[in-house]
Amino acid sequence: MAFHFDEFTCHQVHSILETIEELNHLKDVDAILDKILYESRRIANADAGSIFIAEEDLLRFGYVHNDTLFRDNTGREALYIDYTLPISETSIVGHVALTKETLAIADAYQMSPELPYAFNPAYDYKSGYRTLSMLALPLITHQDRLMGVMQLINAKDDNGRVVAFSKDSQMGVQIFANNAAVAIERGVMNRELILRMVKMAELRDPSETGAHVQRVGAISSEIYQRWAAKNGLGTQEMKRNRDLIRLASMLHDIGKIGAPDHILKKPGKLTDKEFDIIKKHTIYGSRLFVNQTSPLDAMCQEIALNHHEKWDGSGYPGKINDLFNEDDCIWPPKSGTEIPLAARIVALADVYDALSSKRVYKESWPEHRVLETIEARAGKAFDPELVAVFFDIYGVIQAIENKFQG
Repeated sequence: MAFHFDEFTCHQVHSILETIEELNHLKDVDAILDKILYESRRIANADAGSIFIAEEDLLRFGYVHNDTLFRDNTGREALYIDYTLPISETSIVGHVALTKETLAIADAYQMSPELPYAFNPAYDYKSGYRTLSMLALPLITHQDRLMGVMQLINAKDDNGRVVAFSKDSQMGVQIFANNAAVAIERGVMNRELILRMVKMAELRDPSETGAHVQRVGAISSEIYQRWAAKNGLGTQEMKRNRDLIRLASMLHDIGKIGAPDHILKKPGKLTDKEFDIIKKHTIYGSRLFVNQTSPLDAMCQEIALNHHEKWDGSGYPGKINDLFNEDDCIWPPKSGTEIPLAARIVALADVYDALSSKRVYKESWPEHRVLETIEARAGKAFDPELVAVFFDIYGVIQAIENKFQG
């Protein structure tokens, strides 16, 4: 599937620009990084790669691919490694970030010791992988802002042998990277805008923290991805919906900004009357997305409204008659597949994280008790198929919990 750059043509440039246009339809930074890395590897026929995001004087690990190590959707735990390194000359990616210049390395193990930067073989030793050729590029916007560094590993020829990155493949990736940096900037801004909205809600509800919604967002996207793979959804549809649910799920409780402080911050159990008031946060949140301008708005609304519905029909707020008439808006609850898939996923992710986390009104539960509760509520509170998916990817979920602490 790689481009052949024996002669770099206008057609190939057009193909790259078409891919840039596809990036413009993605909203979340994770989906954008995934797409950039996939397309860059395709251009250069690279076996593996990673992207680091620039944060002041640091590079933070952002995304990774490795066809040799990660097959059949395995290895997704690696996406949630919380790892940083300084922007300095000592590492390859740090040097590229510092100088904003591309580095092409034919053999990582044969680099001159006189160079200011060096290859760190620790990951190779740990995983059994063998890094040879490398191409590290700065990701710079048109305003000369460094968004990060992309590192491609082990270019392959038509026979699958590892070779150096050719001049033509370097050119193709560079054209793509120069434009892709703008998409990363937009994705980072989208994520930060969501987190600012959550910060506003946190002023009212101390349980609605940035770390909590980051965990719920990541867990929801991973559950969706595994569910989609098991149900044979196409790659494009899967990636499009995973992108949306990653952001939309972070705003699942945004309607709590409409609930009174004395209820939100009450340390003890709510009375029945107080709980009836809290239930309306699903309606308040849904109202925020009535004037929809994108599929993201639509998914935000269906999650905000339905994430407290239960598989057995015992949830709330029910089938809505009129969102703007509080006296006539709660009908019998939804059940089963009447509840939108995204909301069923977020319901599971939210409850899992809430039980696992310390709140003002409770301590965190022991892991075994959380898992026993999730399993016991399959077919009651939760879609049993999604509970099975949850346990299938529990290792990934643990990695998410470890990354987004706080």
